[in-house]
Formats: sequence, structure tokens, C-alpha cells
Amino acid sequence: LDADYALNNFNWLWLSCSGFFHQYFRCYSPIAFQKKKDPSGSYIRKYLPKLAKLPDKYIYEPWKAPITVQEAAGIRVGVDYPKPIV
Repeated sequence: LDADYALNNFNWLWLSCSGFFHQYFRCYSPIAFQKKKDPSGSYIRKYLPKLAKLPDKYIYEPWKAPITVQEAAGIRVGVDYPKPIV
């Protein structure tokens, strides 16, 4: 296997902009990136079946969905699905 744990860990810190050495143009938002690359949320729908019934508009940010939309999709953020931690 080709692995260097120190390099890999620091690379993730750099790409997530959570290290002290990040470059602003290399910051990847997990929400914006996925909205651009998978606008319908098929990946999320496959691996997080609790979110599968949410409309495309809220698939990447379910906590922004109104309660009526959450209930129609069969979930409640904070009950069936965790609230965001950051």
C-alpha cells in the first residue's frame, strides 16, 4: 500500500481549510461542491435513505427545510436525523 499518514492527514486539513496553512482558493465546501456535481442528490439518496424523500432543494441542507417539508419526507431534523454541529 502507498500511504503516508502524516501527509494524508495534513492534506485533508489543507483541503478542508481547517489547518493553519490553508489557501483560500482551495477550500471545498461539502455543500456547494455536491450541489454543483450532483444537483439531484442521488449519492445522498442512495447512502442516506432517511433523506431520500426530501426535495432536491433541501437534500444537502435538510436543516433548512421547513417543518412541513420535513414531515412530508418522513423525517425531523434533530429527531430522526442529527442537527448540524457547526
